[in-house]
Amino acid sequence: MNDTLTPDPRPRDRARTEAALVAAARDLLAESGFQNFGINAVARRAGCDKQLIYRYFGGLDGLIDAIGGELADWIVDRLATDAAPPASYRQLAERLIFGFMAALRADMLVQKIMTWEIADPSPMVMRLAQARSKALTGWMLRQRGDLAPPDGCDAAVVNAALIAAVQMMVLSASASGAFAGMPLRADADWQRLAAALGTMLDAVYGPG
Repeated sequence: MNDTLTPDPRPRDRARTEAALVAAARDLLAESGFQNFGINAVARRAGCDKQLIYRYFGGLDGLIDAIGGELADWIVDRLATDAAPPASYRQLAERLIFGFMAALRADMLVQKIMTWEIADPSPMVMRLAQARSKALTGWMLRQRGDLAPPDGCDAAVVNAALIAAVQMMVLSASASGAFAGMPLRADADWQRLAAALGTMLDAVYGPG
């Protein structure tokens, strides 16, 4: 079977074709991970000639980078950013932690990528992880401005630990609906977790 399609003589809309290829690649990853992922499979799903992946993205690595960038931008867009800038470092950290939790709970593909990072940290998976990390770091720098954590507080480590906790809670909720005996199914469960995270932020950064 020929894996390529007959070239379409009509003018192409590059932006639309790129979007279709990224969407097809995302769908394939969400359905079966990297097991059946490749140039031919993505092209078939998108209904495009596979040569367009090389032309527009430079190959599979470029397509992966595009997916990573799209997912990272989506997470950043979902972070709790109000019209007004944060008034304190405590408020900044709250927006980061709670926004990240909401974004992660809403996207199964991002959850799968985070699971792959632990279970099978392949080069492609790590490209996706690096895009997310870069986007979150950029968001933090833009939002932070002149705000500073309390003296003597290693905020980078504290924030990383809270993000890790949120990540583990969300992945455990998806897998089993609980973590360490705490249910994570109902809205009340997540409100309880949010209240506990708020208490931790108060203890480290001061009352919000």
